[in-house]
Amino acid sequence: MDKIECLKQSIEKAKNICVFTGAGISCPSGIPDFRSADGLYNQDAGGKYSPEEIISHSFFVSHTNLFYDFYKSKMIYEDAKPNLAHRYFANLETKGKTLSVVTQNIDGLHQTAGSTKVFELHGSIHRNYCTKCGEFYSLKYILQNDLPICKKCRAVVKPDVVLYEEPLDENTIKGAINAIKNSDLMIVVGTSLTVYPAASFVRYFSGETLALINKSETSFDDMANITINDDIINVIKKLN
Repeated sequence: MDKIECLKQSIEKAKNICVFTGAGISCPSGIPDFRSADGLYNQDAGGKYSPEEIISHSFFVSHTNLFYDFYKSKMIYEDAKPNLAHRYFANLETKGKTLSVVTQNIDGLHQTAGSTKVFELHGSIHRNYCTKCGEFYSLKYILQNDLPICKKCRAVVKPDVVLYEEPLDENTIKGAINAIKNSDLMIVVGTSLTVYPAASFVRYFSGETLALINKSETSFDDMANITINDDIINVIKKLN
């Protein structure tokens, strides 16, 4: 049977779906990934520091202005809109499917598309907190200030994104693992599954069907029931 048809039947039959997404699902929305030739890690950071150094906790603390220069110019895409893939998975939920999203992305596009149960493993650009008093600040506030400072206590405001050297949020991890464990269909989309510990979460899946959709092969392909090496938008168009 054709792989697309197999996936379509699996989706129709599934009672509980978990969609695990990486940068590849947001690339069609104009947000570059991290590791491709045009990805974030291969872009010129405009100085003596590599992108990996800049988006680390220690760099944020020691070079906060430089961090924000890079973060705002390379990691925030304010005008990005959900694409066909984000909307497709959100629509499955509106059609009555029990569906959760576990994402490595920080762009918030799944929620904008309408998905209601989203576990953001690496945080979100839309949440920002004072490093001292914990006061919340919007993305708009971050963009309007060269160096975002808390209005209450004058400490630096930090994006709620997981930087290098920082652990993932424990509650988010628990929610994500439960979502994976409780699903009978898991669809992995647009990730090379090389970023740990997030990639290892796939191993918690013990349901009926594991589908991997990614442009290139991954080290988890041999675990999957359905493997499709194609752009997610092409796949969604065939599913519709």
